[in-house]
Amino acid sequence: MNLPQDLKYTETHEWVRVEDNLLRVGITDFAQSQLADLTFVDLPEVGSDVESGDEVAVVESVKAASDIYAPVSGSVVEVNEALLSAPEAINNDPFGEGWLFILKPSDMASVASLMEPAAYQELIPAE
Repeated sequence: MNLPQDLKYTETHEWVRVEDNLLRVGITDFAQSQLADLTFVDLPEVGSDVESGDEVAVVESVKAASDIYAPVSGSVVEVNEALLSAPEAINNDPFGEGWLFILKPSDMASVASLMEPAAYQELIPAE
């Protein structure tokens, strides 16, 4: 399982990449593998304000639908519109082309509360 060491993680299987003062968010390799073939993505509205833990997006697969949660509070500044016509990009490249949205955090210090890769690794079942 792919677990990039330069990212932060959440208990609900989102990853966060800090890019200047913005946060790129997606779902982890573990999450996409559990869902299997993704068929639909519902992304948040650009400009919407979210609170940490809010349901902000949904990914659906042939197996199930799964809510995606805001890792920290902030404002959605961009969404990956390519996923609307090609949700399988999440399966193929969850940490690259499969990103979901970009947040401008209300408080950049809140990123420190997210999980380090080693802590996330302990959360997921061993293969």
